[in-house]
Amino acid sequence: MSVHSPSEAQETARRLYDMAGILLPAAIRAAATLCVADRIAEGTTSAADLAVRVRADPDGLTLLLRYLASAGLFHRSDHDRYTLTALGDALRSDSPVSVRALLDSDGVLGRSDLGTVNVLHTVRTGRACHESVFGTDFWSDVQHDPAYAASFDTFLGNGVGWDAGIVIDSYPWDTVGHVTDVGGGGGSLLIELLHAHPHLRGRVVDLPNSVDLARARLVRAGLDGRGEAVVGSFFDRVPGGSDVYLLSAVLADWTDERAVRILRTVAGAAGPKARVLLAEVTMPRSGADSHDTASTANDLYVAATVTVPARTDRQLIAIAEAAGLRLSRRGPGSAVRSLLEFTVAR
Repeated sequence: MSVHSPSEAQETARRLYDMAGILLPAAIRAAATLCVADRIAEGTTSAADLAVRVRADPDGLTLLLRYLASAGLFHRSDHDRYTLTALGDALRSDSPVSVRALLDSDGVLGRSDLGTVNVLHTVRTGRACHESVFGTDFWSDVQHDPAYAASFDTFLGNGVGWDAGIVIDSYPWDTVGHVTDVGGGGGSLLIELLHAHPHLRGRVVDLPNSVDLARARLVRAGLDGRGEAVVGSFFDRVPGGSDVYLLSAVLADWTDERAVRILRTVAGAAGPKARVLLAEVTMPRSGADSHDTASTANDLYVAATVTVPARTDRQLIAIAEAAGLRLSRRGPGSAVRSLLEFTVAR
């Protein structure tokens, strides 16, 4: 049993209380969302003028600026004028090490971070707490808010990353003429595929906000002659005519029952000749023996944000079989990415 002096015990308690503090992170995120550092860098330095530029209440913004100056993000003059410190400079949008977009409460990561404030809900129920905070689940936010959908695709890429090179490089795309990326979001993965395989043509099928983003990106990439984006729901109908129907990081967001329904819809579009390619992402937990803060934090963060079943290949195959599909090829997957090809069972 360790014995601490009263002063040591008080210092320990103070450190714990500081660790649990909510106000400073919230204040930094407010400044990031309002682009305060951008306006200061442009030369607007008084609290009153900044309030006009960022459309904030003058008194409220003054309190925010003074607090963040005391925390080391801004230098404050005697006349309530502010300049950036090295720390505050990282809140500029064009800083080489900018974290502004990551902390923006209107963006996908910043909003998801705020949702974890009710992690108690996840601990008590085992369910994601995003909806308990915002009144809607994470995926509904992505589907119904165009800016949020664009932010999601920018940071999470709808399956780009997480060893996506396996999808692009380790499947025989030379035998494929046309691919449909089902639930392909803003088109990030399809664009990578079309760049890597110049003979290939393809389409993204997703909800309207994502389709608008994908169309714009295909045009910017100079690929609108080979790629398209069409509105559709993998719960209702997916257009036919492709050689391969790709689902990348789609099923992990849904229960087994809903995943079977998705695959039945895709199987109906594929018919007897096309192939269905599952390139699922799994986010394995760090394990009971992990003591790494980053890994254990990620485990809790994911659980608090979305319901993500960590399925094995065997479980994915069972779901596909329940949807009327038959395994025809097993590709070289990785710890976080499967590559399973199916055809419609006869």
